[in-house]
Amino acid sequence: MMGFDSQDMTALLLTLKLALVVTVLLLVISTPLAWWLSRSRSWLRAPVAALITLPLILPPTVLGFYLLLAMGPEGPIGYLSERLGMGSLAFSFTGLVIGSLFYSLPFVVQPIQNAMESMGERPFEVAATLRAGPIDRFFTVLLPLCRTGFITAAVLGFAHTLGEFGVVLMIGGNIPGETQVLSVQLYEHVEALDYPRAHRLAALMLALSFITMLLLHGLRSGKRSAKVLGF
Repeated sequence: MMGFDSQDMTALLLTLKLALVVTVLLLVISTPLAWWLSRSRSWLRAPVAALITLPLILPPTVLGFYLLLAMGPEGPIGYLSERLGMGSLAFSFTGLVIGSLFYSLPFVVQPIQNAMESMGERPFEVAATLRAGPIDRFFTVLLPLCRTGFITAAVLGFAHTLGEFGVVLMIGGNIPGETQVLSVQLYEHVEALDYPRAHRLAALMLALSFITMLLLHGLRSGKRSAKVLGF
């Protein structure tokens, strides 16, 4: 495929698998977090929000370093995984997933939180007067009204995970078929001065990123057009 060898294709499939798994998990984790942040008046709201958004400004290698320590044999996550018979999470696909969850969390939480805040309380009050239960309100009120926020969150989470480098390199290293994602494979080609293969991988990542963001902007434009037409 376009001059890619089997190792490059394996890295591509692994990257897509990582991005898909992380995006699904982040949507599940971020929804209650975003709901709490959009409704809570607790003093904990500011520290929790700051902790969630920390990866936006924290160097990825710093985050990856501390996660590596946490997942190592002497770290709390590593100790727990060893006790549960899961083995070490460092330098494994599971470790990449955990690191990616932390690194991409703000890109998923914030769009959902913004959508929930803009929705306000009125739709839920109306649904409550119609005797709709919490689960019913979630599926018939929250999801439809916050659909754009969820779509934006999913696309951003997926795109951000595709381009990770520092965190995945620190946690996963460079194990072919296990932790060698596209960004790490590209770095290896550059280190080996194999610029033709590096160019092909870089162009592939550029194309994937562009298509993903084009999809996001297309969905947003469609949503605005629907509003103008009254849908």
